[in-house]
Amino acid sequence: MPYVYIMASGRKGTLYIGVTKDLIKRVHEHKTEPVESFTKRYAVHHLVWYEHTDSIISAIGREKQLKNWQRTWKLRLIE
Repeated sequence: MPYVYIMASGRKGTLYIGVTKDLIKRVHEHKTEPVESFTKRYAVHHLVWYEHTDSIISAIGREKQLKNWQRTWKLRLIE
């Protein structure tokens, strides 16, 4: 089951948008990443929004769409 998800460092903090087939596993990986990465550097550990899609192709399309959105639109989606 493919998902598009948004993680945040805190309320109105740094946002990260990603795609995964296993949401629980991926969130756990973000929270415990042992190697230097964007989410580790900016402490982006809170799942704040997710959406199930029909296919990995549609999930990637939705991810690209969200990444092109203005920050205010993303925050409205989360809230």
